Amino acid sequence: MKIAISSDHGGNNLRKEIMSLLDELQISYEDFGPKSDDSVDYPDYARPVADGVATGKFDRGILICGTGIGMSIAANKVKGIRCALVHDVFSAKATRCHNDSNVLAMGERVIGPGLAREIVKAWLNTDFEGGRHTRRIDKISELEG
Repeated sequence: MKIAISSDHGGNNLRKEIMSLLDELQISYEDFGPKSDDSVDYPDYARPVADGVATGKFDRGILICGTGIGMSIAANKVKGIRCALVHDVFSAKATRCHNDSNVLAMGERVIGPGLAREIVKAWLNTDFEGGRHTRRIDKISELEG
């Protein structure tokens, strides 16, 4: 599995924590920054992750900002992306099982690093159930036009 990861300035610390987790889990990833704590515009950092996942260069993506809201909105504008904003382990599992989410968004100002690590592990280790959920995913794709 190869992950694309990025944040804005409000998610820098949590992004570094998650990259450390990915290293521990020996999961390959590419970091799209930012490289400093200077203020940046989250759509500029959501875009390369979403594009990379949508084109198949990466299997999944992880985006982090202050709340996760802006990143998730920006990522979901890219065709083929199903970005889920998650702040608990149950939702992390559910969005993989039922929604086949391919990008995870989290908010550094909303959750702590310990919970974020558990969310990422659950999200990475949960498979899509398929079945009736496939029909629903297909209907979401139809909405993209």
